[in-house]
Amino acid sequence: MTTAKPPRTKKSDRQPRIALALAGGGPLGAIYEIGALCALDESLRGLSLTKLDHYVGVSAGGFIAAGLANRMTPRELCAAFIENDQASEIFDPAWLMVPAYGEFLRRSIMLPGLAAAALWRATGGRKSLLNALEKLGPALPTGIFSNDEVDKQLSLLFSKEGRTNDFRELGTRLTLVATNLDSGDAAPFGQPGWDHVPISRAVQASSALPGLFPPVEIDEQYYVDGALKKTLHAGVAMDGGIDLMLCLNPLVPFNSTQAPDLSMTRRVMQRGLPKERQAIPRMVDGGLPAVLNQTFRSMIHSRLELGMKHYEHAYPDTDIVLIEPDHRDADMFLANTFGYGQRRELAEHAYQKTREMLRSRRTTLAAKLARHGVSLDLDVLDDPRRHLVTPRPAATRLGRAIRSLEELMEDVSHAIAPSPQRMA
Repeated sequence: MTTAKPPRTKKSDRQPRIALALAGGGPLGAIYEIGALCALDESLRGLSLTKLDHYVGVSAGGFIAAGLANRMTPRELCAAFIENDQASEIFDPAWLMVPAYGEFLRRSIMLPGLAAAALWRATGGRKSLLNALEKLGPALPTGIFSNDEVDKQLSLLFSKEGRTNDFRELGTRLTLVATNLDSGDAAPFGQPGWDHVPISRAVQASSALPGLFPPVEIDEQYYVDGALKKTLHAGVAMDGGIDLMLCLNPLVPFNSTQAPDLSMTRRVMQRGLPKERQAIPRMVDGGLPAVLNQTFRSMIHSRLELGMKHYEHAYPDTDIVLIEPDHRDADMFLANTFGYGQRRELAEHAYQKTREMLRSRRTTLAAKLARHGVSLDLDVLDDPRRHLVTPRPAATRLGRAIRSLEELMEDVSHAIAPSPQRMA
């Protein structure tokens, strides 16, 4: 049984040091994080998400972390990435859909020589066909799409007045983590010795998902997605001394057996099945996409859970708050991880679900935040008229009463649970 941490009081001799770590998760992850951050920004008093002590970004989270470190508010990020507001800088998903023509060309040049070697191995070398085909491996491209536009467009974005593309010129600390392809080591761009690399280039490297994008060359080394090493890399910030560590993780495995509303799950996972098999939704009924999606999320999240346990023991003086989707949330699971078409609906969903989470954890969460001069704005949280991008239908009086009762019961259950480390 885990014992609860002894209560700690806020240090009075200095301002609390607060950091934010953002995990990856493709475009879906960035959309969730923007929606959640907008909810946090308006609901937490005594905290400015653009004036934290340290930002850590991994993969898609690197886009958001770099923007916040450049004093872009969550609402400004929403306007650029979600709304595509013509008055703001526009994030165009077409940046990530340009074929990697250069990579295709470089690999195709190697093909004739490799094909000849494979043919010789299959005939004169008397090797099996499979063994001979292995010689063609180097001719396969390392990525399908080019991510050069990420560096180019973010460089333009961060070169505007009041912003910077140089880690060393930021008014706060920013770390964007990638993975060295040849050694497997984490590359903490922004840390001393790594801060000469442009922020835009570091974002490109941190989000270079293997197979989808080619590795990014920096100083004659090649780098890929930072999530290959760890999910959050929050320890990078806590090593420097942090009092309150906020962590956002957008991808969680879906628990279909406990989902409160299984209608959507049934429709998607059991489409075309005989009626006698439509009573209980099962992940396998969704076919290979559902199985792979659940597998990927489970692997990522199990590693995150181990990391959170390590953080709790390695940094006992740091309060850690983890925010992530509900494991019973079918909308987040069924959304396309690399899709961008439903960004407005998903951002609104993340915004509202984060508000619900803050309300339902208000007792334990308020006590933890209070130690660092931060409080929940209950008037904002209880305002049913608030929305992010899409107005929601007005709830009936009965519906609001039921929702309030559910949140109160969940709040009580978390308040009496031992060591409520996870706030999601």
